[in-house]
Amino acid sequence: MRSMNILFVCTGNTCRSPLAEVIACREIEQRGVSGITVGSAGTSAWTDSAASDGAMLVALEHGLDLGHHRARQLSPDIVARATLILTMGPHHLDRAEALGGNGRSWLLTEYAGWAGRARAISDPFGGDLHGYRSTFAELAAEIAAIFDRLAAEQHRPTA
Repeated sequence: MRSMNILFVCTGNTCRSPLAEVIACREIEQRGVSGITVGSAGTSAWTDSAASDGAMLVALEHGLDLGHHRARQLSPDIVARATLILTMGPHHLDRAEALGGNGRSWLLTEYAGWAGRARAISDPFGGDLHGYRSTFAELAAEIAAIFDRLAAEQHRPTA
């Protein structure tokens, strides 16, 4: 697979985007993919905040560790380094594009569905563990579809 830096973006960088990051890392490992790095950032992040308790617990339930995660604020520099920017909602997409991500930024669900499935990923922040579990399942399914798309694009014949 071609070299790429995928950036996941949500609001606080403590729930959805860190979960997406560790799910994508697991997907990369399970598929034996090389050349892809992943990261995350938030449009309103408190820099250096830990992942939320709910995100940490749900990640642990799936054998993933968010213990070392620290939130970071989305910036022009972070956007510039990203090859593909996948956002959790429309306002995150607007912000990524405003910071220079035009042509490389997508709603995560739209990119995963290839077209016609653009919707926000549910935000579990402040909710119960069930909400975090639901968001995790949603992200896992969408990220698997993203890696299916990337694999298909890799093997598509060029003209």
